[in-house]
Order: sequence, then C-alpha cells, then structure tokens
Amino acid sequence: MNKDPHALPPTDVQELLNARQFSGFQWTIFSLCFLVVLFDGFDTAAIGFIAPSLISEWGVSRSALAPVLSAALLGLAMGALAAGPLADRWGRKAVLVVSVALFSLASLASAFSPDIWTLSLLRLVTGIGLGAAMPNAVTLMSEFCPDARRATLTNAMFCGFPLGAALGGFVAAWMIPAWGWGSVLLLGGIAPLALSVLLVLLLPESLRYMVARNYPADQIRAVISRVTGASIPAQQSFVLHEPHMQAQAGGIALVLSAHYRWGSAMLCLAYFMGLVIFYAVLNWMPVIFRDAGLDARTGALVAALFPLGGMGAVLSGWLMDRFNADRIVAVGYGLTAVAIGGIGMAAGSLLWLVAAVALAGLLMNTTQSSMPALAAGFYPTSARATGVAWMLGIGRFGGIAGSFLVAELSARNLGMAGLFALLAIPGAIAMAALLIKQAFFSVPTAPVGGVAC
Repeated sequence: MNKDPHALPPTDVQELLNARQFSGFQWTIFSLCFLVVLFDGFDTAAIGFIAPSLISEWGVSRSALAPVLSAALLGLAMGALAAGPLADRWGRKAVLVVSVALFSLASLASAFSPDIWTLSLLRLVTGIGLGAAMPNAVTLMSEFCPDARRATLTNAMFCGFPLGAALGGFVAAWMIPAWGWGSVLLLGGIAPLALSVLLVLLLPESLRYMVARNYPADQIRAVISRVTGASIPAQQSFVLHEPHMQAQAGGIALVLSAHYRWGSAMLCLAYFMGLVIFYAVLNWMPVIFRDAGLDARTGALVAALFPLGGMGAVLSGWLMDRFNADRIVAVGYGLTAVAIGGIGMAAGSLLWLVAAVALAGLLMNTTQSSMPALAAGFYPTSARATGVAWMLGIGRFGGIAGSFLVAELSARNLGMAGLFALLAIPGAIAMAALLIKQAFFSVPTAPVGGVAC
C-alpha cells in the first residue's frame, strides 16, 4: 500500500499489547470467549448425563447408546477440521458467530427427538457447531493476550469447558427428575443462542489477524483504541513480527510443512489420547457407577466432579508462561494416568470414590485444558486457527474411540478396577508424545520478520 512520507514508524501490534495492562475491553473479549467455551462444554457433556434416562425411557441397551454418544464427537471433529482453515481465510469472528448459532439451534431441536437415530443426527449437527466454535474462541483469545500472560489467560478462558461440562451434571441431576431429559438440551440451546447475539454486537476481529491479512489501517486503529483507550494517530501504520515461515505459507500448508509437521503430529497424538480418557470417563461414568450400585442421582453428582477439575488450568498456564510448556503439560498427563487408575481402586467406598474422581478430574482437565494454549503458542498467526483446530479436530476421534472402547470393555465384564487401569494407558502415551515434541520438534518463535499494513 502507498505510504505517507510523513507517516510514523510502524508499530508492532503484539509489542503494543505487551506494553499495556490487560484492559477492560480485553476482559470483555475474555468473558465472551469464556462463555462460548462454557456452553461448548455444557452441550458436549450433556448427552452423557442424560444417558441413563434415555436407557430407561427408550428401553435401549448401553451398546445402542454408543452412536448417540459418539455422534457429537464426530461432528466436533468435522467442525474443527473445516473451521480452522475457514477462520484463517475469512476471520475468527465470523466463523465463531455462525458456529455458536449452529450448535445452539441444533441443541434446541435435539430436545424434541422422537427416537435414537433422530437424536444421533441432531447431535452430529450440534457437534459440527461445537467443533467449529472452540478453536476459534481459543485462537481469538490468545491473539489478544500479551506474550507473558498468554498461556495463563488462554487456559483460564478454556476453564469454561470443564466448568460447563460439570454444570451439565449438576443441572441434569436437578432438571431431569422435574422436567425430563429434554429440558437439559433446551437450556443448552437457548443460552448460547442469546450469546451469539452478544458476539455480533461486542466481539472484535483479532488484531493480529487483521494485520496479517492487511486490513485497512483505520479498522486496526479503531480496535487498538478500544483495547487501549488511547487515540492512535491517523499516520500510524502497523506490522506483525513472526517467524520466517509466516511469509512462506499459511493454513494447512504451514501446519504440514517440514518445520511443523512432526510437532503437529505429537500435539494431535497427545490431545487424541487425552480425549480417549476424557470422553470414556465422562460419557460412561454415570452408567458405570449405576452398575456398581450407586443410584442415578448420586452417580450423576459424583461424575460431575470429574470435569469440574479443569479449574487447575490457571495454575498450569502460569507455569507454562514461566517454564518449559511442553514439559509442564507432559508431567500433567503422567500424573493423570496414575490418578485414572486410582478411580477403579476406590469402588468400595463412596468417600474414596468422590476423592478419586475429584483428583483425577483435577489432573485430567488441567492437563487437557492446557493443550489449546500449547498449540496456539506453537503456530504463527497465518496458521494458528488451522493448527489449533486440527489438533482439536483430530483429537475428537480419540473421544469417539473412548466412547466405543468403554462400550466394548464393559461387555467383557472387566470390573471397575480393570476398566480404569486400561484407561490410564493413553495418559502415558500422551506424556511421551509431548516429551518427544519438546526434545526434537520445537520451533523457535523469535521475531525475524514483519507483515506491514
């Protein structure tokens, strides 16, 4: 673009974010993205909490529920794989708004499903919206953070997912006896539909994305003024300094390039294994506990403790911002493997079971909630949404595998101890994947170039 000979030296927008305090407007962005992820967690987990009611009301077997439990996970994978490249091309905000509206409307329709196959189809559509929403919320939030606090703030925002999943358990225990299982899905549709309106009105496009895509300088100045409260001179132009790969490729091409492909593979493997554990436990724990002798209400309340443990992600993010992030998350997966095995050993006592589920949930969700921030820090702006979304999307197949895995293992009558011992193995694999990434495939992120606006 033509430059005014009297223009000021260009300003790096990330340095501008680094130099300023986290503003009220940035907290608004945080809150909106937090709510997106919270409703994502609520709608994703809701099906597991209504599963016992579906078995009783529709008279279906546990194995027959596997398609319903897995349909949203397949949709999550489809939505994430498609939405990442779209967001890197068309922007984070537009894809985020459409995806939230899609999963809210599909959840509303799911509440009126007459049979298991209709519910499965609608859960697939719900999953597509959910899968598209999460990576864009993570990406947009991370791109408004100062470098020194990126993992902490992104992890804190991502705490909305396990909190929403836990909220689903408490809400289900209260609403289902009074209004039936459909009421949970109705709530999971109405609330995010209202949020989608707020996103249209209040959420800006990512500053880093606008600079990388050469948006008009006046649009960038307007967002910077809202973020900082300062008046930006009309002559001011903006740049974004990122690794040299930024200028050579973007989107899928960069994610699969020689510099990134093996690190990308290790991120996907770790997230895949984490979701094998997460969805196997989340979707089947109420049913497993019922088989172990707990009543449905107690089982739902105990199971709801598992996703609630994601609040520890804030501490994990703080550690990631100060130490080697790959090693911090890898240690988390190793401890998770030990804790998951401990659930099966606590079957004889309700008190010990509550403690074991709470500890395993704290470790599992703290670690898994740290993965999007880890991926967001690995990729430059031109491929960040794609890299995060593909990790989340490919990882969703781990959730599908976990759902079917427990259905198969349950048929073999392994008992709680044997079942949870086997579910600990994916945690060890995830730990190994991140240690390999850290040792061999880390990409230097020192600024070496710029994209001028």
